[in-house]
Amino acid sequence: MRYLGKTLLFGVLFFLAISTADFDSRWVLAAQNGAEEFPAKVERLDPALDAIVPQGATWRRVASGFTWVEGPIWIHSGYLMFADISSNSIRKIEPDGKVSIWLQPSGYRGAEPYGGKEPGTNGMTLDSKGRLTVAGHAGRNVLRFESMDPHGTVTVLADSYQGKKLSSPNDLVYGPDGSLYFTDPPYGLRTQGDSDPAKELKVNGVYRIPNALNQKPGAPPNRAAVQLLVSDLERPNGIAFSPDNKWLYVSNTLPKKWMRYPVKKDGSLGGGSVFVDASSDNRNGSPDGMKIDTNGNVYAAGPGGVWIISPAGKHLGTILTDKNTANMAWGGEDGMTLYTTTTDTVFSIRLNAKGIRP
Repeated sequence: MRYLGKTLLFGVLFFLAISTADFDSRWVLAAQNGAEEFPAKVERLDPALDAIVPQGATWRRVASGFTWVEGPIWIHSGYLMFADISSNSIRKIEPDGKVSIWLQPSGYRGAEPYGGKEPGTNGMTLDSKGRLTVAGHAGRNVLRFESMDPHGTVTVLADSYQGKKLSSPNDLVYGPDGSLYFTDPPYGLRTQGDSDPAKELKVNGVYRIPNALNQKPGAPPNRAAVQLLVSDLERPNGIAFSPDNKWLYVSNTLPKKWMRYPVKKDGSLGGGSVFVDASSDNRNGSPDGMKIDTNGNVYAAGPGGVWIISPAGKHLGTILTDKNTANMAWGGEDGMTLYTTTTDTVFSIRLNAKGIRP
């Protein structure tokens, strides 16, 4: 009887192992072979995740065939935009799925070939007036488009700090008072390193542009007003506010961790603390772009895919992705569709959470 029990147990375990391996292979093959929809593989670490990611959730392939996509943003009139950094372009996905180039070049505009891997722009957001605001990345500035005409008036909100050029603004978010916060690692420089000959600032900082919302269209940036808020992170990257605007979250790509900073009444930050440490996770991917839902949960590109983290800093689980995920955005009519930029593809997944959208 004990022998039979062991045999039965071994058979069950073997079946589960084969089933899991088969699911993994089906997921990868579906992702690689261009299936429009395929099952989402979810690492569930806490029961609370079940209220966010439904059983049977599926990925939908929205657009593919790029090299390194970033900065997705849902436009109020009902479509998605994203940065295709390697081709130095910002692209638009129409409601019918058609993809077009909205702006090219978007970042670097020199006459000579760029000579680096990432000549384009990066993160994007909207201000309270619906104006597209862009982290210039290889353009080394922060831009605001005064209309959805890419060739209309463009306002440079920042391009330097204390007389030195920004390295490559990466991601950005507006605060409740109309100030703009952005990160500035060196990933848009040609060598992407701190020793790059074009790098003028010693730090890889988190900055604030006070009253950016009210800068006059086409006016030069108020360079003296730019504030350096955080100077001790090696690779600040994604950035987002909590729903009550009391906390600012910042991704640090290496070492892998997410930071959290209390926001003071004047818009400056208090001392930061480690929100989640992922430095021991050796899966592909690192902390990158992030977004928040209305309950304060954090959705963050990280090792293995999209990490979902509670407001208390508990890792609830991960929606796994076959390739590195760089960023994400809430979209759709109800704000419950999460769009991700995952290496060369834009995906979407329907969740049971509603996102905070600009």
